[in-house]
Amino acid sequence: MQRPLRLRRQEDFARLRTAGRVWRHPFMILSVAPNDLPHNRYGFITGKRLGNAVQRNRVRRLLREAVRQAHPALQEGYDMVFIARGAIAGQPFDSVQDAVVTLLRRAGLWDDELENRVE
Repeated sequence: MQRPLRLRRQEDFARLRTAGRVWRHPFMILSVAPNDLPHNRYGFITGKRLGNAVQRNRVRRLLREAVRQAHPALQEGYDMVFIARGAIAGQPFDSVQDAVVTLLRRAGLWDDELENRVE
């Protein structure tokens, strides 16, 4: 994920926790809040409940790749945090990608017109 598209500051995560809108899936939770930028920013949280560092890093890589592929089809101007849940550990990439797309559609961020132009 490119550096300008990453959420890194603790204040941004705290803002999403308090003011963000939340959607839930058995694999993850998505928190979304508008930002005043012409692009989206993404953050990923993998807690210790997921397992050891190897498992947490794998989940983080799967989430990042799923979001990277979905990025061109998303509306711009939002901060998003994906919080992994325990059920995501050990899941194949296709399942993780389906969960990400499902949450983004539920949140109303998936733009079908942009999706058609990307493919």
